[in-house]
Formats: sequence, C-alpha cells, structure tokens
Amino acid sequence: MTSQNNYLEEPVENGVPLKMWVKGVPVEPGAREQLKNAARLPVVFKHIAAMPDVHVGKGATVGSVIPTIKAIIPAAVGVDIGCGMMACRTTLRAEDLPDNLAPLRKAIEKSIPHGREPGPRDPGAWNRPPSAVDNAWAQLQPEFKAICEDYPKLEKTNNYTHLGTLGTGNHFIEVCLDETGFVWFMLHSGSRGVGNAIGTLFINLAKEDAIRNDVHLPDQNLAYLEEGSHYFGDYVRAVNWAQKFARMNREVMMQRVIGATREIITKPFETHVEAVNCHHNYVQKEHHFGADVFVTRKGAVSAKAGELGIIPGSMGACSYIVRGKGNPESFTSCSHGAGRVMSRTAAKKAFTLADHKAATAGVECRKDEAVIDETPQAYKNIDAVMQAQQDLVEVVHTLKQVVCVKG
Repeated sequence: MTSQNNYLEEPVENGVPLKMWVKGVPVEPGAREQLKNAARLPVVFKHIAAMPDVHVGKGATVGSVIPTIKAIIPAAVGVDIGCGMMACRTTLRAEDLPDNLAPLRKAIEKSIPHGREPGPRDPGAWNRPPSAVDNAWAQLQPEFKAICEDYPKLEKTNNYTHLGTLGTGNHFIEVCLDETGFVWFMLHSGSRGVGNAIGTLFINLAKEDAIRNDVHLPDQNLAYLEEGSHYFGDYVRAVNWAQKFARMNREVMMQRVIGATREIITKPFETHVEAVNCHHNYVQKEHHFGADVFVTRKGAVSAKAGELGIIPGSMGACSYIVRGKGNPESFTSCSHGAGRVMSRTAAKKAFTLADHKAATAGVECRKDEAVIDETPQAYKNIDAVMQAQQDLVEVVHTLKQVVCVKG
C-alpha cells in the first residue's frame, strides 16, 4: 500500500496481481476466488482492479476492471451490455415538489414500461412505442439489421419494443434532491432483452471456441475471444451496438420522465442544467501503461481526470455525482454503486416488509414483498464504499431520492 493510493495489493499464483480498493468494506471469499480465476488468464494485462462494491457475479466479478491484450472475455462484459446511469439537474427546487409525491411516481410508472410478469403480454415492453422510440430506433436499426444477417436469432428478441423501457431487478428511476435543494432525475438501465441475447450468444460461442481449441480455463465462463478469431470482430460490432442501444435507452426514458413530471408540476422548468450518461457494464479500447488494451468494466465506471460519473446508493441511501481523479492504478475507474452484500434469495429470507418500510421511510416507492430483495440492507454501506475510493473520485453532488420507481 502507498500513501497516494488506497488499494491493497494481493499476489495471485500463476497470474497477475489484484489491486483492491476494499479498505473498510466486506469482500466475500467467492468474489476473491473469481478475481483470482480471471487474474490467471493469459490474456489479462498488468493487474486486475477491484472496486469497493465488488461482489460475486456470473463468471466474472461485479465491481472489477479487467484489462486484456488482443482479446475480450464476453462473460466479463456480461449480459446487461451497456448497463449504466443517467442523471440530470433541473431548475426545480425542493419547494416546487408537491407534498404528496404518489401522483408523480404513478405518472412516471405509467409513462415508462417496467417490471416483468409471466404470460404473453410483457408489461416491461411497449405495446405501441411512442414517436421518441421510433426516432431512436431509426438510428439503431440499420446496424442491427446487418448484425442479424449473420445472427438471425437476434431478430426474434425484444429489441425495438424494449427501447425506452426500464427492466427489472436493480434498475430504477428516481427523483432526487441535491445538497442545495435542486431537483434531479436519475435512472439506471441497460440494453434490455436484446443486449441479454447478444451477451448470451457470444458467451456460449466463446465457450465452444475454448473447447474446440482445447483451452484450459479456471472457469468456463471466462472463455475469451482473441483478435483474428472467427467471432471476435462480430462480437466487437455487436457489443458496440448494444452499448449504443443502452445509451439511447436511457436518453429516451429521461425524456419520458421529464414529460411525466411536467404533467404533475405545472411550473415551467429547465432540464439538463448538468447531465451525465455513463455505462458501467461495458468494454472499450483504451491506452494504459504504454499499451493499447481492451478494458472491461463489469460494475465499474470510467473515472478519467475531470470526467463526471454516477455512483448510486440503494433505495434508501444517498447517491453521488463524482468527478474522476484519473488514477492510473484503477485503470481510471471507480465503483458503480454500493454493491450487494447478500444475494436476492438471502435478502428475502433476512428482511421483513416492516424492515423494508423502515429503511425506505420518507421515500415515495413500492413497499411490498416483491422488492425486499432490493431493500437497502441488502447492499454495502455507500458511505464506506465512497471512503474506500477517495483516491479515485471526488464528490461533486450528493443526491437523496424522494421518489423511487423500481423495475
């Protein structure tokens, strides 16, 4: 450990070291094992950076930054390709909000498809997409059509009908107040059904490639595609497209949130006074330590010097707009949130509806059995997470939600 940096370095036998920003936050043994497995891959460059919100994921650890040379690990990018956050500050102030926030929550819920239920009619997809979706899809459709020519299965996914929709699980839309009383809108979503299909397809193709080429892996989910291999170029094209879809998905939803708010609050207001739209599940080519590498951030945000990012808390905790410090040791990255401290199943067993209501007091949100797996206590303490990464980011704004819409 050094005075300038806040990380703990851990050597890995037959692999690159781990640099972990985890002082003062719990790390489950399974997450350490996953990180070590990834560190043993021959394509990993320099070291792996683990963020303070690190926890077990499918194949690769959530809250990890994995740099690779001339190869990408599809499972490290994951299936929610381009998942990320968008936030914008408005000219509205706390006193402009109605005393009863339930109509505002209902207006947002009505404006944006969310959730999922068994049966043919998916409430999380558009029945009749609005013009904003049509306009965004027109920009995405030509490239998608070209991808589908090579992979026709992708055509039969939820693509157009999921653009501008929220999803399920930890995806959310919030109305927040900052430290000076200004109103912000913030949301969290990714590439939805089509991104899931793209991710799953190429994870399986990478596994098949590894078996065909007799590549011995510490975990089959860490199968990688190398530059020049049959599927590598196709994956890069598809993943870049899914990341564009995710960014546009958030932009369309943000416009719908603003529209829904104008229905409830008649006072004129401006939006996008400050706005941030950032991925936290993605891969892109970057230059680090003198080399061009593919940097995969799975549950991590780019934090170059001066770059703005978003680190959300849980349903009852603060979120942060941050400015990156450009720390090279983390491959200029920071955490993407608080990070789960227990699985969804464990959370449902550990907490009651009364616990959830107490933890979300003062927030206009769902207070039912179906969201207990997202209750604040299922997550790490966001203050401890922020403390552990002081050398990665500085806080620009502290946001506290007053309305939360869950998928």
